[in-house]
Amino acid sequence: MPLAHLAIGSRDVEATAEFLCQTLGWTPIHAPSNVPRQVAWIDISSERDRSQQIHIIYVADFAISAFEREFGRHVAVFHEGRDMAALRQRLTAQGGELMDPIRPTPFERFFFREPINGYVFEVINQDQWRDEK
Repeated sequence: MPLAHLAIGSRDVEATAEFLCQTLGWTPIHAPSNVPRQVAWIDISSERDRSQQIHIIYVADFAISAFEREFGRHVAVFHEGRDMAALRQRLTAQGGELMDPIRPTPFERFFFREPINGYVFEVINQDQWRDEK
């Protein structure tokens, strides 16, 4: 059963969506008009078929978990190997905090904390990961 979407809370929906789209290359998509609060829906599918999404939802009193880290809560995504170095540069240029992994793996990966809410994302080199399978 594939993942359809992940919903995350934010006090600043627009800034969160802008950061994720500008750095990770994801695409904003139209949210339904019947959503009763500020939201941003983002297509995170590599094929751009809208089969996987992140929904960012405004939560006035949102507070990030104290357990955002590698061995805690984080969002893991695959990324094209040829763009990994450039992605690191985009993330730091936009205020993201890069973190080295604790657990070694035979494929390239790293973590970053996004600067708006403090969510932690793991980025995995999808080309190297496939080669390991």
